[in-house]
Amino acid sequence: MKHQNTGPDGLVIVDKPSGFTSHDVVAKMRGMARTRRVGHAGTLDPMATGVLVLGIERATKLLGHLALTEKEYVGTIRLGQATVTDDAEGEITSSKAAHGLSREAIDAGVAELSGAIMQVPSKVSAIKIDGKRSYARMRAGEDVEIPARPVTVSSFVVHSVHETEAGDGTPVTDLLVSVECSSGTYIRALARDLGAALGVGGHLTALRRTRVGPYKLDRAHTLEQLQAAVDDPEAELPVMPIGEAADAAFTRWNVPAPQARLLLNGARVPMPRFEGTGPVAAFGPDGTFLALLENQGGKAKSLAVFGQ
Repeated sequence: MKHQNTGPDGLVIVDKPSGFTSHDVVAKMRGMARTRRVGHAGTLDPMATGVLVLGIERATKLLGHLALTEKEYVGTIRLGQATVTDDAEGEITSSKAAHGLSREAIDAGVAELSGAIMQVPSKVSAIKIDGKRSYARMRAGEDVEIPARPVTVSSFVVHSVHETEAGDGTPVTDLLVSVECSSGTYIRALARDLGAALGVGGHLTALRRTRVGPYKLDRAHTLEQLQAAVDDPEAELPVMPIGEAADAAFTRWNVPAPQARLLLNGARVPMPRFEGTGPVAAFGPDGTFLALLENQGGKAKSLAVFGQ
């Protein structure tokens, strides 16, 4: 029996609450949209809040490509204490008085963690080592060694420095920061490495993602707002249509009618070169989103087809 496509088609930008895993949010959206076909682009840790991009029905085919775009965060780094998870969720592994740190030393540490860097992800993370999640290996008592990976931190700014006292009496310094970075960058690893460079240890105490690619907090809805829309017979779930989502995230190519027909039939039509990297969103003469493409030797190779 053919599965009936009952769910809306497109993206939903969620303002994830603290305490929820990304999978928790996906599970809730499956109930709201009445479909199993829901996924997310780019995981957020349970402690973190902010932009989580969900794809429903055919839009799930966009998610892997959206996950590779740049992200933006605001957060708080606590200097003076390190934790097993590099954030406030884990137990404290070391404490050292961190009052009197000079702004010059902090800024120098931040500068070393900016630009194209090699970063060792947090040990309690979803990174796979020999096919097994790093956090699972840690829980099993293994000593995990994760290789460093290239990431790009295009902006790392300290907005304020505040000396205070931790719950256990340790003199600590809290930094309010904003970060723009490539996919795969761990903000809690930046906190860990900054604390280590300053000789006092560090961890992340708060994190809010404000942007994933072109999708910002001003387009995001809380779970309560989404549920209210589902419960209101006069309202609809605020779903961004696939074409609008693709147009915002990728370079647009307006394809002439003859080539559009060939594209939908799987033909490798000649494709112009566009500036920048990443997939190209092809649109037909009537504005229909046809496919996500990549240029392979001057010909269009389909990554995912959406037009009918």
